Amino acid sequence: MTTTGDSNHIIREITPLSDKDCFYIVERYKTEFTYPLHCHAEYELTFIEKGAGVKRIVGDSVEVIGDYDLVLITGKDLEHVWEQHTCVSSKIREITIQFSSDLFNQSLLNKNQFDSIHKMLESASMGISFPMDAILKVYDKLNTLASEKEGFYAVIKFLTILYELSHCENARTLASSSFARMELNADSRRVKKVQEYINSHYTEEIRLHQMADLAGMTPVAFSRFFKLRTGKSLSDFIIDIRVVGYPEVANGVPLCINVESTLYLLLVVIYNPNVITPMVIVSFYPGYPEQILLDSMFRLFCYVHIGFFSTCRH
Repeated sequence: MTTTGDSNHIIREITPLSDKDCFYIVERYKTEFTYPLHCHAEYELTFIEKGAGVKRIVGDSVEVIGDYDLVLITGKDLEHVWEQHTCVSSKIREITIQFSSDLFNQSLLNKNQFDSIHKMLESASMGISFPMDAILKVYDKLNTLASEKEGFYAVIKFLTILYELSHCENARTLASSSFARMELNADSRRVKKVQEYINSHYTEEIRLHQMADLAGMTPVAFSRFFKLRTGKSLSDFIIDIRVVGYPEVANGVPLCINVESTLYLLLVVIYNPNVITPMVIVSFYPGYPEQILLDSMFRLFCYVHIGFFSTCRH
């Protein structure tokens, strides 16, 4: 398999599935999970054996699995990963089956005989986990599918596995509906709404559940959503706003002194200003835009000369 990076910091897997094959299957024996959080367009059925202690993440669902785990994911680009966590097994077995959404065309899925499979594939858009009784029901077929020599019989066996699983009545949905991927413009509107609120209220206490409610999501879903869209956690984003500053203005005078400006004042007071210059201060903060730092220092310099003093509320 190959991978590509994307703007949301999730590995986009390019699966080995060929257009001429009904499915791709790989069976691995491993001592640890190392593959990172990823997504792909293909549907995927994953079976884990002897994996007690492994952490499974599907969307905003985070669970520690037992010895056996069987999950079906049909949501396009729904991120997922199995992490080592506290698993100490040296004989982890993993079977991954990937298949395209066009394996079953709509005409076939509309047939009565495929109705249960159709419903299962739709339910699995947020990932579904199968209980132990369902795993036991298909275990023998899963156990021999990878070694099936005849391609046609392998397809029949795979369809039988899906059919058996589709009659499981207590499969659990994993990711919450609020985590469902939306169109980019809808995502942008949510992020913009939250950012505008923070920009207007950054001097006040801002809680995670407030922002989650504002975005119409659960706190867990919102935390991951916000970091994927901005590249920062909510707390880091708020800190950056408070540090860099969105100064309010009263009678033309900013009301918030940021950290860089305060540091500059202290250095200028303590040391010879001919030695500690604004550009020296800028060099202390290579990660910040130069102009923002210079503007911050200038604002503080103005405060001192007009005798205006205020504190920055956090």
